[in-house]
Amino acid sequence: MTTPQAIFPLPIGIVTVSDRAYRGEYEDKGGPGIITALSELLKTPWNPITVVIPDEQILIENALIDLADHKGCALILTTGGTGPALRDNTPEATEAVCHKMMPGFGELMRTASLQEVPTAILSRQTAGIRGQSLIINLPGKPSAIRTCLDAVFAAVPYCIDLIGGYRLETNPAFCTAFRPKT
Repeated sequence: MTTPQAIFPLPIGIVTVSDRAYRGEYEDKGGPGIITALSELLKTPWNPITVVIPDEQILIENALIDLADHKGCALILTTGGTGPALRDNTPEATEAVCHKMMPGFGELMRTASLQEVPTAILSRQTAGIRGQSLIINLPGKPSAIRTCLDAVFAAVPYCIDLIGGYRLETNPAFCTAFRPKT
């Protein structure tokens, strides 16, 4: 398996799923929360490709497909739409576009979040792989985003290595990526 030729800064997809943010009734805090977290977690130069969309499954699917297949994002992070409300469709959209699901990400994120808030059990976060892209669903609240990313990010670079994505290096002051010794 060969790693694709990387273009620096590397593109990382950030999808905010929120009816209110899309309509301009609510300030998007999830997307900026992801950018803040990644700015600390990553040493590799990267560039956010941000999208704000309403919570419509087909629109979420189309955004994920575009970022994975056309924009070359080996990492795509979503924020919002992971709860039990009728309009929360992000996990369903992620499952619809991925060929492999990675349930361990959601399990670990919920476990970490439960240390802070009992309603974390209501989260339906998941992760999956589409081609050479890892897609991770995150909650909408910036502090919860950071809790979840801190819980799983050490495994993200190696997962991307395994699916043939570009190489991500973490900032050891905030996160040490796990890669097996060869």
